[in-house]
Amino acid sequence: MKYQERKPAVLVLEDGSVYYGKAIGTIGTATGEICFNTGMTGYQEIFTDPSYFGQILVSTVSHIGNYGIHNDEIESSDLNIAGLVCKKFTDQYYSRSSASKSIQEYFEELGLSGISDVDTRAIVRHIRDSGAMNAIISSEELDVEILKTKVKDIPSMAGLELSSKVATKEPYLFGDENAEFKVAVLDLGVKRSILSCLVDRGCYLKVFPMNTSLEDMTMWNPDGFMLSNGPGDPSAMSDVIETVKRMTELEIPIFGICLGHQVLSLASGLTTRKMHNGHRGINHPVINLQTGKCEVTSQNHGFVVEKESLSNNSEIEITHTHLNDNTLAGIKFKNKKIFSVQYHPEASAGPHDSRYLFDDFIANISEMVKRNKAVVS
Repeated sequence: MKYQERKPAVLVLEDGSVYYGKAIGTIGTATGEICFNTGMTGYQEIFTDPSYFGQILVSTVSHIGNYGIHNDEIESSDLNIAGLVCKKFTDQYYSRSSASKSIQEYFEELGLSGISDVDTRAIVRHIRDSGAMNAIISSEELDVEILKTKVKDIPSMAGLELSSKVATKEPYLFGDENAEFKVAVLDLGVKRSILSCLVDRGCYLKVFPMNTSLEDMTMWNPDGFMLSNGPGDPSAMSDVIETVKRMTELEIPIFGICLGHQVLSLASGLTTRKMHNGHRGINHPVINLQTGKCEVTSQNHGFVVEKESLSNNSEIEITHTHLNDNTLAGIKFKNKKIFSVQYHPEASAGPHDSRYLFDDFIANISEMVKRNKAVVS
């Protein structure tokens, strides 16, 4: 397939905005909430991040696909974005000899549709100003009036529970069974790099489905709990929230990331809200209020914990704040080994400024294990 021979495609937004371009991936139709990511690299990790499930992604970088697809650079076994919008798309060729295939072949294998050769700057400015909204991409139906009707039928992200679409259905083990610590991971849509960061720090993991009871998790006798990232509206996860609420009553360290942070906050009496257009990229500045240092972070979320709701729980304090809009980016319990952040310290793709948070989690586990051994002896 030559670049100039690609078929036409059209992007229609919920507010009636229309953009014409060329088809990428499979010929078909994609629907979801449209959002944008400002990362310059790491498109494969972004596309396979379960947190993007149900979303049409606009890439602000000018060129997608130029370094191909590498088998080791995935965060899950599936393509999780609903569709892709980009400026330029390399459909046949790629620069890396270690790549296994082109991005066009990858999209065709996994059935993803998208659109290129559109003014992504104009689209991003529109989403930035008007807010996140639903959208439809089609290369099989080009009648704009029909697409305007179809886009109205797409469910709103607000109130939508999506973790069950991407989380594991069965428990599985990950890492070395002879590792020093055991960590139970509640899978809400976990990225593989989060698991790898824990394994690299001496943890043996058991990954549990999102609907697992606390009793089933504690039967494995974990030294700590990890609450993973994931997609959708956290307030729609009442059963998980109740499980995590009971989890916080145990004397076991907890670390929450992204959706896990939001669920932990809701379980502690805080509230969340849908953002105007969310934070998605690998260059978001966050300040650590305890050290005064700034971290450049990887982020992907459309919901946020409301700062004002901290008055609901005097046992929680803010640890991190987003420097662009002053939104809450991290919390910790004052008298327990429990903390969480809104961003992605595993940073795949992204900078590694925040990977110390995994070290903090391991330090909490180590301290608790030593304390328990001292009590027993």
